[in-house]
Order: sequence, then structure tokens, then C-alpha cells
Amino acid sequence: MNIYVETFIRAPLDEVWRLTQTPDLHARWDLRFTDIEYLPRPDESQGEAQPQRFLYATRIGFGLEIRGEGETVGSRETTSGGRTSVLKFWSEDAKSLIREGSGYWKYQPAEDGVRFWTQYDYETRFGALGRCFDTLIFKPLMGWATAWSFDCLRLWAERGIEPETLRERAAVHAMARWTLAFIWMYQGLVPKLLFPDSGELAIVRGSGLLSSFPGAEMSAIRLIGVGEIVFGLLLLLLWRSRAVLMLNIGLLAALTLGALLSGAAVFIAPFNPVTLNAAMVALAAIGLLSRHDLPSARNCRRHKPMTKSAMEPATTS
Repeated sequence: MNIYVETFIRAPLDEVWRLTQTPDLHARWDLRFTDIEYLPRPDESQGEAQPQRFLYATRIGFGLEIRGEGETVGSRETTSGGRTSVLKFWSEDAKSLIREGSGYWKYQPAEDGVRFWTQYDYETRFGALGRCFDTLIFKPLMGWATAWSFDCLRLWAERGIEPETLRERAAVHAMARWTLAFIWMYQGLVPKLLFPDSGELAIVRGSGLLSSFPGAEMSAIRLIGVGEIVFGLLLLLLWRSRAVLMLNIGLLAALTLGALLSGAAVFIAPFNPVTLNAAMVALAAIGLLSRHDLPSARNCRRHKPMTKSAMEPATTS
């Protein structure tokens, strides 16, 4: 199953070509590579008609990296003014799941920009185990990384936001979202569903809100716990939503007021509601400030459109 990713970039074709075909610039926006180095052509006089050999490297963490080689050929289409970059790549590195592969990049000019898409596939190592890992984990991850990178390229070409800034902004936003989600789900699961006698029961009783309903406190705590877990999941599922972050701030204000009604003693305890809620409000504010111009794989088409114009060769010979 080939990987297909398409985006539309509102920028001149020559600029998109420069950002994608210059090795140092390509490595800046593409998550799949940390280093790309073009090798000298045997005959520079032939220009783009001659295959361009390159070396690539990808750091996978813990001081390890995967190295490989490739070859690319660029061509122009005289009728439509578009361009195509056909490539093949391979790796002799025993750590690499990819043994060899091939694909293309296609640049199609339009009235107000460039339709830019890729399709590629590869063969894997490690037999049936490698194919299973590729199908379940690696290929979906590669497809996501390709799409995220294409959207990063789009923002760079259209708005001049450098890839390093986009990655930092995305990391800050992700840390804020994931931390908030973890806190909400932890607070819902541990002190309310698993160990409700740890202090939550005293807070509910101290508020007096359920004093007219004897025995209802425990049910209320469990219901609140489920609600907090659901809200934590919503912070992850509604990744682009501004409303869920604003709702987060409103809920924390209501919870702080509820804790105040239960008694002032809770505000002098270590890690009390004031400090916890203030930190969570700050995380929500960070999420709101960092949510603008974030690259997203969902901004790209991930399936090849079944039209004649989209039917392009997917491999090289």
C-alpha cells in the first residue's frame, strides 16, 4: 500500500522547488530526515538531466541514527509548466526497516499556487515480522510524518514561518495539551474512582451542596470522576479546538469556587486547589497562545484522487 500525500501551497513554483530540492532546506522541514547531502555529479554539464546521488541520515534517539543513499532526477513538463522529481532510495544499514524504495514528487502550477504531492513505497527487512511492524506501526507513522512535513513546508512557503519555529510551537502546544489531559484523567480516575475516601468525599460533604440528599456524595464523586476523564480525552481528540481550552479555564474557576465553599482549610494544604488550578489555567493559556499556525497532517490529502490528471507513475526503473 503506497503512501500518498498532497497539499496546495500558495507560493510560486520556483520557491516550492527551491525549498524542496535544496538539501539543507529540505532537511529543515522534513521530519523523516535529519541530514541530506548531495554528492557531486560525475558530469555537471548535463545539469538536472543527470541523476543526483545523495546521502541521508535520520536520528532515531538514544544516540542512534539510520543512514542511507538515494538518487533523484528532476524534469520539466513543457505543456503544463509543472515539474516532477523521481527518486529511489536504499539503505545498507542493518538498523533500517527500509531496504529500498522509490517514488516521486509532483509540482503542478495553478492560478494562485502549486499543487504538490508525493507517492512512494518501499520494501522492508526482517521478514514477516518486519512486514507486520511496517503495516501496523511504521507505515502509518511515515504517512503521518510526510503529511505533517508537507504542512510545515506549506506554512514556510506561504507565511515565512521557519520550520524550527513551527516544531517548537507544535511541541509547546502538545506538552500543554498532553499535560492537561493527564491531570484531568488522573484526577478523575485515582482520587475519585479508585480512592474516593482520600479527601474528595470530605470536600463534597464540606460544600453542603448535597446535604439534602444523604448518601449521594459517593455517586456524585464517581460521576465527576467520569466527567473529568471524558474531558481529558476531549483535550486530545479535539486537538484544534479553542473552545475546549476556554472551557478548561471556566471549569477550573468553578472547581476553585467549589473548593472555597467546602472550607478554607483546603487552601493551606500542600498542593492545594489554588496552586493546582492556577497551573492548569496557565497550561490552557499556553495552549491557546501556541495553537496558531500549527502544522497538521490533517491539512493534507492522504488518499490519491481517482482522476486522470492525478494518475502519475509511482516508481522509477
